[in-house]
Amino acid sequence: MSKYAKITITILLSLLGFSAFIPSQIAAADDTICDNPNVPNATKASLGCPGTGTADKLPNVAINIINGILAALGIVAVIFVLYGGISLITSTGDPGKVKKAKDTILYALIGLIICVLSYAIVNFVILDIIA
Repeated sequence: MSKYAKITITILLSLLGFSAFIPSQIAAADDTICDNPNVPNATKASLGCPGTGTADKLPNVAINIINGILAALGIVAVIFVLYGGISLITSTGDPGKVKKAKDTILYALIGLIICVLSYAIVNFVILDIIA
């Protein structure tokens, strides 16, 4: 295993470990949201409104785990974009190094787009369709 792969795995596992300390739900900022009958139950549940009864159910646990993993992967993608940019700057005009750096940036951006889209899709499917 290469040096960069070991560093990437170490960073990914560290970020995944730190995501366990992120609160799973944000307290509702305003009680009027919880009392409003026009606000969907999924939104009330995601805000932690009392009486929704979904704070301990499987969809919320799944969303928290998946969002933590996607956040860690997004951070790794940003790190690879930065690495590719630094490689591009330090390539000193060598065509092979320039191509490799551009490919690194391109693939990292594609990975970042996939992370953002999968975050949106997972939250939509679990909160609005399943829950």
